[in-house]
Amino acid sequence: MGRGGEVTKFICEYMSCEPQLSRVFLAGLPPILRVRIRDDASGQWLEQSIRHTVDTLDASKPGAKVVLAKLAEALFVDTLRRYIAQLPQEHTGWLAGVRDSEVGQALALLHRKPASPWTIASLSKEVEMSRSALAERWRRFLSETPMAYLTQWRLQLSAQMLTSTHSSVAQIAAEVGYESESSFNRTFKREFNLPPAKFRLESRPTRRHAPAH
Repeated sequence: MGRGGEVTKFICEYMSCEPQLSRVFLAGLPPILRVRIRDDASGQWLEQSIRHTVDTLDASKPGAKVVLAKLAEALFVDTLRRYIAQLPQEHTGWLAGVRDSEVGQALALLHRKPASPWTIASLSKEVEMSRSALAERWRRFLSETPMAYLTQWRLQLSAQMLTSTHSSVAQIAAEVGYESESSFNRTFKREFNLPPAKFRLESRPTRRHAPAH
């Protein structure tokens, strides 16, 4: 029951993420993030954005849905950046790796150019570290080698492409960095327990047919 005090409004929004490609960073997030928006100057932007969101809730206004969608994305990204910046120095995992200058740079390269013929030598050269130093620091945050991570990222990309495009298996294999379709098939089956073609078939939503009259 209301007591005549100041009106409080709750804003509830959701964002949908591609499950294959998003799980790598979503797995490192806690169930709830609490952001103190008045602890620093940039928090003023967050507060004003939230207030603007409240004022734009009337979806009948021209462009309201677009504004709300973009604001939601910007607020999510800023919240994520704040969470990463506040992680303890001893923290490990993907998000902590992103914050590290060299590992973060290497992660960005693998995500941006997954089909490139990366080796630990070429990757370490790009981030200006020795191979052993990069491998050691990478393992500290991600508990695996850079090349093992790259294989997993390529497989997640290919799984997403199999379910969202009509590209052939051979085309997808080439786009994620495999020179041989047979090699791609073997690696994919080891990860998903299904060959790519069958994975695509079983991942498609079942169509329901209306009953005949």
